Amino acid sequence: MQKPAIVPLIILLAISLWAVLSPSVPTTIVTEGINSGDTAWMLMAAALVLLMTPGLAYFYGGMVSNKNVISTMLQSFVAMGVISIIWVVCGFSLAFGDSIGGFIGDPRTFLMFKGVLDGKPWSLAATIPLVVFAFFQLKFAVITPALITGSMAERINFRSYVLFMILFSLFVYAPLAHWTWHPEGFLFKMGVLDFAGGTVVHMSAGWAALAGALYLKRRKNHVNANFLPPANIPYVLLGTGLLWFGWFGFNAGSAVGASPLAAIAFATTNTAAAAAGLGWVLFDAAKGKKVSALGFCIGAVVGLVAITPAAGFVTIPQAIFIGTIASMVSNFVAHLRSKSTLDDTLDVFPCHGVGGMVGMLMTGIFASKGVNAAVVDEGLAYGVTKLFTTHLIALVVVSAFAFVMSLLLLKVTDLILPLRVSEADEKEGLDVSQHDEFLIDA
Repeated sequence: MQKPAIVPLIILLAISLWAVLSPSVPTTIVTEGINSGDTAWMLMAAALVLLMTPGLAYFYGGMVSNKNVISTMLQSFVAMGVISIIWVVCGFSLAFGDSIGGFIGDPRTFLMFKGVLDGKPWSLAATIPLVVFAFFQLKFAVITPALITGSMAERINFRSYVLFMILFSLFVYAPLAHWTWHPEGFLFKMGVLDFAGGTVVHMSAGWAALAGALYLKRRKNHVNANFLPPANIPYVLLGTGLLWFGWFGFNAGSAVGASPLAAIAFATTNTAAAAAGLGWVLFDAAKGKKVSALGFCIGAVVGLVAITPAAGFVTIPQAIFIGTIASMVSNFVAHLRSKSTLDDTLDVFPCHGVGGMVGMLMTGIFASKGVNAAVVDEGLAYGVTKLFTTHLIALVVVSAFAFVMSLLLLKVTDLILPLRVSEADEKEGLDVSQHDEFLIDA
């Protein structure tokens, strides 16, 4: 029997009471300049991005051992609940509120979604209601901490994970989103290009995953080299399909309108995923391994990660190159990781961290004004060095910030609630020890 936890319920009830006292009723709803086609597409894109989180749950859940499937999947699903509330209360303000020095948004700007329903559209998404933009961005905030869970799977305390997820969202994700996507953000003003979150989402999650794997140390099975097989490869296949499908909203939706740019991002997304899935299994085959379903799925996701920052800035043929190279680099790093003592359970850093960094650098190489008029400085492939140099600087800054802050937040979380489950709970499996649930026919 687990000890009662009253404080989280009290906090939710307090937020609920606050919501009643601060209903943020609109005085008038802005309709001028709103395009119904753009709005319809962005509502659909937001729904597609949300679908990626259940997709991630299946993707991760199929790869862990069968006594940790439910706990691993729940870590993704609970993000949809927790981050949705945090975003309404203050997360959206911290990411997109009035800028404080280019580093963070003023939490008072949209506190409890004040002014979101009647507010004028976001400056870079002028044809859709502000609330649509806010909820589209929410889905990015939801999946980012969920991505991290793959590195700490099979040994993290569920309550501690929820606390860490909240802290990460407020102190890592929101600042990075502000730096990169707010017109006053310092990375934005430097000229950094991140079309849909290679830096904000995947690099931040990848570096946090590395911090988590280092902080939680190795599973007992990992120490004893007793590696259990993936619980359910069809789950991985299903998860990959949902992620690939949802990623069209992730990338094409980042054009914030039903436009030719959205079509370009849609096309580059599919092309990079296809090339990367093939690149991963063919790289394996060149090393003497068999072509595997797991390998194709992981490769495809790496391609989706790598094209994310570049999707609306590069051409379709260049997406083939980006997907292929990213899959091979991530495959190689994952191989190195497997030979080390680092216990990144599901290779989140090699896939999302490294994939995001490759994508960021590729954006600095291939970004073109011909694809997107918003590109001020073209990429290295066109004989211009400024953008690539800017991306190198940003890569170092973002990596250092995400890694160090994540380590700090892990330590803070551990002081409040122990991060790691007991050896007995780990042996029993987190499905039973954390949730009193289990798969009958895993």
